[in-house]
Amino acid sequence: MSNPQQLSYTKEHEWLSEAVDGVATVGITEFAANALGDVVYAQLPEVGETVTEGETCGELESTKSVSDLYSPVSGEVVEANQDVVDDPSLVNTAPFEGGWLFKVRISEEPKDLLSIDQYTELTAGN
Repeated sequence: MSNPQQLSYTKEHEWLSEAVDGVATVGITEFAANALGDVVYAQLPEVGETVTEGETCGELESTKSVSDLYSPVSGEVVEANQDVVDDPSLVNTAPFEGGWLFKVRISEEPKDLLSIDQYTELTAGN
């Protein structure tokens, strides 16, 4: 399993890209996608919705379970990935590329993000 170095991670297995003009992309990690199994439904936050760091903002349903989606940052959702809504399996097949979930205009600096090394340590042995 290979997590991109340039991303930040959460203990809940979401990833966050570096912000460009204040907007960052959010997705779930390959570790989370594998743990979920085949994702069959994605409920993402809507454009214009305000999300709060660490709070639930959607859910992913798989053949195994339903899992809450947590926002790694606070801000306003500026885009939701309609491709994932139409084809939730993208979360499994391309969690760091086409399977991203939403984009958010960050309103305050996130507090509890992990580096790649910290995230790798968190998931080691699981």
